[in-house]
Amino acid sequence: MLDSLKEAGKNIGRELNRAWESLSEGWRELLSRSGNALTQFVRSKSAEQKEEHPLAAFPRWSLLAGEVEETEQHVVVRVEVPGMEKEDCRITIEGNTLYLSGEKHFRRETHDSTYHVMERAYGSFQRTIPLPRNVNIDKAEASYKNGVLTVRLPKEGDGKAKSVPVS
Repeated sequence: MLDSLKEAGKNIGRELNRAWESLSEGWRELLSRSGNALTQFVRSKSAEQKEEHPLAAFPRWSLLAGEVEETEQHVVVRVEVPGMEKEDCRITIEGNTLYLSGEKHFRRETHDSTYHVMERAYGSFQRTIPLPRNVNIDKAEASYKNGVLTVRLPKEGDGKAKSVPVS
């Protein structure tokens, strides 16, 4: 009887160890790959002052996952902004940095319900995305489809090496 309890304890210990390692690995990957995507959402002063306001219980941080792709002629930035309208997104490019800001509005369909899971953040936000090279700001194009904001930026110059004679 004692041996079977010891064996069960060892098995439980191994399974807990495996679960902990898996969780740790997931957090390490999330932080290494998506650390910059973690975005703070700021609520208006009126929502902050009213503790009974539904936003008081919602998270203040969320992931705005993105990617920066470089093609031969463009730098393409894609950011997931689900639950937003394109009119609520603002894009500013300064030097080699793209600033995405906006506001995700809270809309409640019923007022006589109780939330059991609250993982979505609401409010205004700003996300900073470094660009890998200089881009032509005047020819930038942005589109929004299926919750993904895409910004297409033509590269400045051809990016190839060029020898310059010294006179």
